[in-house]
Amino acid sequence: MCNKNEDIESTLSKYALKRKQLLEEEKRKMKEDLLLDEDEEDIFEEVEIPSKKPKEEEITKTNEPVKSLLERHLKNLEKPINEEINNEDIIDQIGPKGGLQTFTEIAKGITYQKPLKTNWKPPKRYRKMAQEEWAKNRKKQMILVEGEDIPPIIESFEEMKFPKVLIKGMNLKGIKLPTPIQKQGMPVALSGRDMIGIASTGAGKTITFLAPLMAFCLQQEIELPFSRNEGPYGLIVVPSRELAQQIYDVCKNIGGTIFQGGLPEIKVALTIGGQNMAEQKTQFSNGIHIVVATPGRLLAHLGSKTFNLQICRYVVLDEADRMLDLGFEDDLANIFSYFKAQRQTLLFSATMPRKIQNFAKKALIKPIIVNIGRAGAASLNVTQDITYVRGEDKLRKILDYLQKTPPRVIIFAERKGDVDKICEFLLSKGIAAASIHGEKDQEERHEAINRFRQGFRDVLVATDIASKGLDFPNIMHVINYDMPKDIENYVHRIGRTGRSGKKGLATTFINKKSDLSTLADLKQLLIEADQELPQFLKDLVIEVNSEEQEPENKEEISTEDKGCSYCSGLGHKISNCPKLEANNRKQMYGRDSRYHESSQY
Repeated sequence: MCNKNEDIESTLSKYALKRKQLLEEEKRKMKEDLLLDEDEEDIFEEVEIPSKKPKEEEITKTNEPVKSLLERHLKNLEKPINEEINNEDIIDQIGPKGGLQTFTEIAKGITYQKPLKTNWKPPKRYRKMAQEEWAKNRKKQMILVEGEDIPPIIESFEEMKFPKVLIKGMNLKGIKLPTPIQKQGMPVALSGRDMIGIASTGAGKTITFLAPLMAFCLQQEIELPFSRNEGPYGLIVVPSRELAQQIYDVCKNIGGTIFQGGLPEIKVALTIGGQNMAEQKTQFSNGIHIVVATPGRLLAHLGSKTFNLQICRYVVLDEADRMLDLGFEDDLANIFSYFKAQRQTLLFSATMPRKIQNFAKKALIKPIIVNIGRAGAASLNVTQDITYVRGEDKLRKILDYLQKTPPRVIIFAERKGDVDKICEFLLSKGIAAASIHGEKDQEERHEAINRFRQGFRDVLVATDIASKGLDFPNIMHVINYDMPKDIENYVHRIGRTGRSGKKGLATTFINKKSDLSTLADLKQLLIEADQELPQFLKDLVIEVNSEEQEPENKEEISTEDKGCSYCSGLGHKISNCPKLEANNRKQMYGRDSRYHESSQY
């Protein structure tokens, strides 16, 4: 046994040494294109040469060959860490138990209680600042954070030490300066920490998780190129096909710029429903760095062993609130069971309902919460116009309100039938319109989105399928044909306009059919955003129990004290939360059938 161990050690040592020698010259050339200061730690971690005898449990007990040094290096991450949790630490209430575990981890009693670490550090000028200065900078930009060992906000992509060609790729997409979520979220991601990112739509969340992931993939590819059928290193899970396609396109676009700049190609795979499984499998034959997927199709590929998550260390759950709304929580837990070792998890959401907090307790390890403004708040760049319109007058009013801004405009409706009716009405009036909803097939939806994105259609009529995640540039106006049933959906809808610092208009039709509790939430939302209240909302009385009255000093109210702690609604408390009551009824009488419609994704 000893000789066998020594042979394994010798083979690994010789292999690593040879690989390091062969790549040394190439690395020197490549690093000329990277923004790395000589006095700073390199963002690219050095390949480690085994210098001592591996422990018995680390030795491979089968005849299966070692595919890469990266796998062996990352096996150390599987070691259990047994430390007490400090119950006085507020952020530990989110992640005290150490992440969703795989069956192997459960069997071995492995529990992760420390986040992953990387070699990345902020530039020296930030490290020399006092913590008070960091806090002052965050306050100026309305960045709220919770957690321990939080890195400072960094004001430029260059100071974050991204490769020059990666920055060039972002610049070509019009991203020249980081937004507040990027200034704080990117340093958190680069440092290896789990994160909950909360920001209004259009705040730049996609680039926040994508740029660090691409930098990590470059690190791995430069040190040791991915071999056939190896990967992915990063996994991005989203609720809808459209959002997956959008993120995939951004990856390919920026990745193309990186490759043209002389650095290795970052290979990206798209795994969504509505496409041929066999064709999707061909993407993985030469190794893959990033997979963008919807939960259902991802599980199908994992179940058929198209690829595995053996070396996957970076996971993004984008629009997490939407995924849980659609009933994907069990699917997400199943996906996490396929991981082979600890991973860094980034969870992004525009709202922070109780279900997200509960999921974070299971999936994240001591996360840092980065909140741009209050969770569930509407963008201050959007002017909200609330108007009372009788049902029979809605179609005519749409024509009037379309005159308020130039194209492009999105009209949202709750029912699929209304979407079709509105689109047909607009087409009959000579207005270039397209529509999308869940009953249209993938090809129809893709065509409608592309024609709207490319400017061949001025108006897109949609259900809430387009209210989250889909990013259309220069949306001037959002019209809500009816008030959504949930205030979270309202925030997502109007967030389609007023993006990237631009101004936008959101018009909402309400009438006597509108839900009173949602209107109460809307009233509080408008007050918070310093928007004009119509008289009928001013007259709406919100009943609040005497023991739930707001404190006199509003500055002392924490994020979680505002509104309902279950659904994050603003017009009520948990004691009279309609969502909680509805959920209790569902659990009593059986799961609502509408949550099973998620199979289309």
